[in-house]
Amino acid sequence: MYDYLIIGAGIIGLNIARNLKQRFPNSKILIIEKEPEVAMHSSGRNSGVLHAGFYYDVNSLKAKFTKEGNLALKEFVKQRGLQINECKKVVVALDDKEVAGLEELKRRGDLNGVELQWLNEEQLSTLYPNIKTHKKALLCPSTATVNPKEVTKEFAKVNEELGVELLLDCKYISSSCNVVSTSLGDFQAKKVINCAGLYADNIARDFGFSKDYVIIPFKGIYLKDKTNKSHLKTNIYPVPNLDNPFLGVHYTLTVDGESKIGPTAIPAFWRENYKGFDNFNLKEFMQIIYYESKLFITNAFGFRSLAYSEIKKYSLSYLKGLATKLTTKMDHKGFDSWSTPGIRAQLLNKNTLELVQDFVVESDENSVHVLNAVSPAFTSSMPFANWVVEEHIIKKSE
Repeated sequence: MYDYLIIGAGIIGLNIARNLKQRFPNSKILIIEKEPEVAMHSSGRNSGVLHAGFYYDVNSLKAKFTKEGNLALKEFVKQRGLQINECKKVVVALDDKEVAGLEELKRRGDLNGVELQWLNEEQLSTLYPNIKTHKKALLCPSTATVNPKEVTKEFAKVNEELGVELLLDCKYISSSCNVVSTSLGDFQAKKVINCAGLYADNIARDFGFSKDYVIIPFKGIYLKDKTNKSHLKTNIYPVPNLDNPFLGVHYTLTVDGESKIGPTAIPAFWRENYKGFDNFNLKEFMQIIYYESKLFITNAFGFRSLAYSEIKKYSLSYLKGLATKLTTKMDHKGFDSWSTPGIRAQLLNKNTLELVQDFVVESDENSVHVLNAVSPAFTSSMPFANWVVEEHIIKKSE
């Protein structure tokens, strides 16, 4: 009998396990992971950007945890001797409407306690000659990049040091009365914590949760400049459409000096639709096509134009063209290879046909289900895990 059984050894599951073991050293904790190693999905396939926390509405969980998470992860990375590139971020505008968008971001940043600095065109040109903007731009000093796979594996190592059990190649099958059946046998636990990412909604339904939600996958790919021929010196972002959870095509400077353009946010057709027909699942395909068809017919949140524009991003020239709007005199010849694709496990409200913007967790005294842990969940992972433990594990056990 385990005190806690955690499904999924991604950045969230590992941090919840670490938090629980540090609070309750005598507790018996098991993490099961269907893959042969950790960080094979979202936790290891994201941009590695440590976000600052100025995009999010002040009342959201994302606003609550991103700034704190940025600081906590930086401290963790430095303590454990991992790589970090404190390369900052610039958000630029194309026209007067986007300048108003910058002002909204500054307002949110101020409310969330995130340092942002205004730059006029001359100041921007002095700092970063290859970046262009309309009238003014925002500089965020606290944005940085790390290697997400390296960081996630380090959290697995911390759990091992603490005495948490981790079973790899252990696939969840079903659950009944807190007995979890897996490909490696049955395990009983006082509390089950579902951090299964792309499959979190399916598992939650086995426990009577996620009645209003379904995960819709979106594929993200970057175009890479492996040797940074473009001489990118900071992350460059456009003003996003704050009505949807995607940040638009931007430039990212990685921890090891690569520069990237992207990502795409292409609707995928099954949950691990990384390449070709790999991992094809007919049941998932039918479910996802059903909801994507509804989104297309109703044009919820502008899904039609989103789908068309995202598919066009498979063209190198089109993707580069979107990015070029943010820069001047930038050498784009080095951007000639695609990155490893990632899949965003984006929660959809089945009733309203809206993409859920904030983190979503459902729970009772027997189980906890992390249903929507999309960007900036990687950045927010440490304080977010602490909140899950306090609000959904400890309080529900009292």
